[in-house]
Amino acid sequence: MSSFMDNDAAVLRDEIAELKKTRNALILAHVYQRPSVQHVADFTGDSLDLSRRAAETRADVIVFCGVRFMAETAGILNPGKTVLLPEPAAGCGLAETATAEQVRRKLEELPQQTAVVSYVNSATDVKAESYICCTSANAVQVAQSVPHEHILFVPDRNLASYVTERISKDVIPWDGHCYVHDPNISVEAIRDLKRLHPHALVMVHPECNAAVRRTADFVGSTSQMLDYAGGSDREMFIVGTEEGLHHPLKEQNPHKEFYFPGSVCSSMRLTTLSSVRRALDRMTNVVEVPEEVRDRAAVALNRMLEL
Repeated sequence: MSSFMDNDAAVLRDEIAELKKTRNALILAHVYQRPSVQHVADFTGDSLDLSRRAAETRADVIVFCGVRFMAETAGILNPGKTVLLPEPAAGCGLAETATAEQVRRKLEELPQQTAVVSYVNSATDVKAESYICCTSANAVQVAQSVPHEHILFVPDRNLASYVTERISKDVIPWDGHCYVHDPNISVEAIRDLKRLHPHALVMVHPECNAAVRRTADFVGSTSQMLDYAGGSDREMFIVGTEEGLHHPLKEQNPHKEFYFPGSVCSSMRLTTLSSVRRALDRMTNVVEVPEEVRDRAAVALNRMLEL
């Protein structure tokens, strides 16, 4: 059975490679994607890495193997290019916790000189209401750069608290969270792994809650965790993020061991080789961003990229 599946996967990879040439397409994949999808991508990375790749590409078509807000971000940064999301149902529960109308209403309650900093894990119309966007890799740097004393940080409360611990500004958190990191990754889950692997270093994502972050030897984005593991002389790591990161960690560090609490993003796992091939073949699931919203959201995203 496995040999048939391997043959099918090889055929799909070849077909995707041929379609990519025909369409002049670039395939981007988030590190939470399944390994087979990461293998066919031109670039894999976290949100910041992929935002940069999207902004720099000369391809006519961008196939974004991730969730909707990521594909929309690529569309915002690349007007005139075609952006495909292989699985249109791939959404983000965190992004859905804030709407533009809710953000505008909240701002009416806050001091006049309050800037909205929106995590890239947010809807396009929320980005359009923002002064600047950020990712988990640069959230502290972005918040520190804002020329306002008060910051409404949307939509992740845990990333907001992580930023609050590191800067002196007044950071007002939105009450959203990512279920992959909170509550799926808990203090108890980290401690259970630590009992099994007492010599392992603990590294966790800043979307984890403060109690989980306090258990960690290192807190950082997925790209920062990859760098930390690669630069460490230690051989074992407990990793507090989505299980998809195991693939690049092991590829870059084949002699090291990585232990995960077992948290999976169901939306990230929707994308398959078949859906990538289908999107390229039929040019379906085109992500479209209204021009007026795109222009305003682009200001916030470009402020981030210019840092």
